[in-house]
Amino acid sequence: MESTKPQVSSEFSKQYSARMVTAFRYGSLAIASIGLIQAVIFALIGSWLVVAMEVAVFIAGIAIYILIRRGHLAFGVLAGQAALMVIAIAMGLLLDVPTSETPRISHLYLLVLAALGYLNYQRENSRAQLALIGLCLLSFIVLSSAHLTSPYVELPEMVHTIGTWANAFMATIMLAACIHAMQAEFTRKDKFSRDLMDALWRGEFHLVYQPQVDVSKNTIGAEALLRWNSPQRGLVSPVEFIPQAEKLGLMVAIGSWVLERGCLTLAEWGETPHLRHLTLSINVSSSQLMHEDFETFVRDTLAKTHADPQRLVLELTESVLVTDIELVIAKLNALRELGITIALDDFGTGYSSLSYLRRLPIQQIKIDRSFVQDAVNSSGSASLVKNIVTMTRDLERTVLAEGVETVEQHDLLAEFGCIEFQGYLYGKPMALAEFEDRKMGS
Repeated sequence: MESTKPQVSSEFSKQYSARMVTAFRYGSLAIASIGLIQAVIFALIGSWLVVAMEVAVFIAGIAIYILIRRGHLAFGVLAGQAALMVIAIAMGLLLDVPTSETPRISHLYLLVLAALGYLNYQRENSRAQLALIGLCLLSFIVLSSAHLTSPYVELPEMVHTIGTWANAFMATIMLAACIHAMQAEFTRKDKFSRDLMDALWRGEFHLVYQPQVDVSKNTIGAEALLRWNSPQRGLVSPVEFIPQAEKLGLMVAIGSWVLERGCLTLAEWGETPHLRHLTLSINVSSSQLMHEDFETFVRDTLAKTHADPQRLVLELTESVLVTDIELVIAKLNALRELGITIALDDFGTGYSSLSYLRRLPIQQIKIDRSFVQDAVNSSGSASLVKNIVTMTRDLERTVLAEGVETVEQHDLLAEFGCIEFQGYLYGKPMALAEFEDRKMGS
């Protein structure tokens, strides 16, 4: 299976639903508008410290909006929350101090920020987001419980009273909107999970094939990539459904289907003269590999389909290295005894090291696309890629460069000694019939 391999144009397009992106975008504009309106009001009154605070709110809202528009939603939301949290705390300490007539109210915005943070955390777990949620809640407790006063600003009582009611109203509305967004997101995820669980049995999955070539650009094989064509959702990105399938424990079943379909294709190629030389790479998740019956299933699938194990490549990501390494080695040795080639995918992005490469029965290293795409424009990246190729050849492994998109990248990698390639330069993932009909030469 494919994990996070498809090229994406922006970081949020695959990690966030369209509803969430829209909510954050218009929410940031609402924050900016509130800050601007209140800045104008307090400027007329002459409370310039309040104006400075509201201008900061306006700037934070606009900054979040710009970051989202430029495709940096995750960073924009985190940075915006941090900035607004500081502003809310400063307002609660310096401006919105409780009196005998009016309570402190601006700290309610900390609950809104915590709710927004929780929404973001559900989409992309991170310690930074969790820390911000905790700080917002802790600050809310402190400002709710402590009678902290400020000697810096004396607002007219009428202004303070009106501001208390206005802020209470706006904070409540925003908190209600966050709760609604949470419910909508939980409902979406629940339905998404149900649809995903049914997709395999409804035959909604299919495989596409991306060519792999040699240094002369002759096709030597393909990588089988999983796609989900949902009747309700259309074509769903693997970046979105693969992690959810992992959480639901579906990867063993889905992976078994992929392996069986791939072996059937490989067996058909073996009976076709101009295709019988091709290899087929199939991604294997760590949960699939670590399943107790995985080696038996692979052996039985090869026997049932009559696929040539010498033409089958199983690709593992570096995440498998955080599991029981001795068990991983034993499983890979059992697969090697069947004649299967083992490849380490996305090399350089995770946990791999020389000690692992020396111990693991791996025959192929796939250089991650991020290194490949930087190699032409960065001497440092070029040196790194060259060293990876040299090291891999010294360890008597083959090396395949992923994500090759230009002739310049191909030529540079070939100069470094790379002899196998994959990327849009040679062909995008395509239907099986299209792949089989393409010219296998250069």
